Amino acid sequence: MQTPNAASVEKGQSVGRREIQVSRADLVAYAGASGDFNPIHWNERFARAVGLPGVIAHGMFTMGTAVQLVTDWVGDPGRILDYQTRFTKPVPVPDAQADASPASGGTTITVEGKIGAVDEEKGTARVDLTVSAPDEDGKEQKVLVKAQALVRL
Repeated sequence: MQTPNAASVEKGQSVGRREIQVSRADLVAYAGASGDFNPIHWNERFARAVGLPGVIAHGMFTMGTAVQLVTDWVGDPGRILDYQTRFTKPVPVPDAQADASPASGGTTITVEGKIGAVDEEKGTARVDLTVSAPDEDGKEQKVLVKAQALVRL
């Protein structure tokens, strides 16, 4: 894939779409890497006791998973100059059923990216991300809004 430049991108252009499978094991691995061992990210009983639909993904895990689409598109994480979002909904991560394979649990985060703006003079583009995941009833919902990455082209 050719590295994008200001002449090769335009507003509205797609930078890709990705579906990311997320399991409880992914959350445990992320907890170890980040040091965020809040039980809402691994303990079903605790998560429900505090009013959540069950175990939810870490916000920073969701945010980091989403921006990987941009990193892959631009070809170098150092070219991401700024990345911001607002968290709107939790990402429930159901456990695998006892009578099913471990792969049957988890959820899918869907990420789509489009060029929202190009500044040819500065050699930058803003990538707008749409990030969604199913809620506890399986209905697709936006989990991040105004997810935007500014990249150096």
